[in-house]
Amino acid sequence: MFAAASLLFVPGSRPDRFAKAKAAGAGLTVIDLEDAVAADDKDAARAAALGQVAEAPQGWAIRINAVRTAAGVRDLAALVDSPALPEVLLVPMVELAGDLEVIAGALGDRCPQLIPLIETPRGLRHALAIASADKVAAVMFGGGDFSGELGVELAWEPLLASRQQLLLACAEARKPAIDVPFIRLEDEAGLAEEAARARAIGFSAKAAIHPAQLPAIHAAFLPTEAEVAEAREALAAYEAGGGRAIRFRGRMLEAPFIIRYRALVTRHEEQANA
Repeated sequence: MFAAASLLFVPGSRPDRFAKAKAAGAGLTVIDLEDAVAADDKDAARAAALGQVAEAPQGWAIRINAVRTAAGVRDLAALVDSPALPEVLLVPMVELAGDLEVIAGALGDRCPQLIPLIETPRGLRHALAIASADKVAAVMFGGGDFSGELGVELAWEPLLASRQQLLLACAEARKPAIDVPFIRLEDEAGLAEEAARARAIGFSAKAAIHPAQLPAIHAAFLPTEAEVAEAREALAAYEAGGGRAIRFRGRMLEAPFIIRYRALVTRHEEQANA
């Protein structure tokens, strides 16, 4: 089960930043071969990313290029030949579950967990099939490209309906959803607000493009000790009441709320053991 509350992207063309990015404390550190890398630097970035993974594979992810592009085909061929693979592959511009089947078929039993990025209206239309595909651990909302497709600003209100549609598909597929990075690096209050909103509507994690963004993301997405304590108290009270609706802290405690409390405790334990 994917349990990370944050993802931090580092350009594959900047191997000098790999160690610093890993030390920042993100739930998952992603070496990016796609948007952050110029066309002329793709080959060198790919080699650097696979070299880092070969040296220490745990805790690393790689975002390859879209499988329908030449760069993506070269990425996949290099992964097939690589003696070591990352724990997770992020796959951009996924529009059909078949895009993921190509990767899973090429890598076979060695295929890592996959995180497809939904970045187009067509991808959103097929989000349930994509989220339900084999090897998919979570789904990320690629809001940057999506905002371009819609001709709107990369902001909360214009993309809210798209976020909610993705969340519904992920909920049906029982897969976590990851929110798009917040691009205004100096707007700490804006980041905190957007992270809180994303968690409130159902996202399980948020991506970051700078280590300085991680504290605000973790504050929003990691359960607090008080939340975990309340959840455990509620579960104990519900069990003691024979699994029937009971009064708890001044409100009714019924089965739907127990599902949320159980999920919160499970997520806390998974994050603690990650």
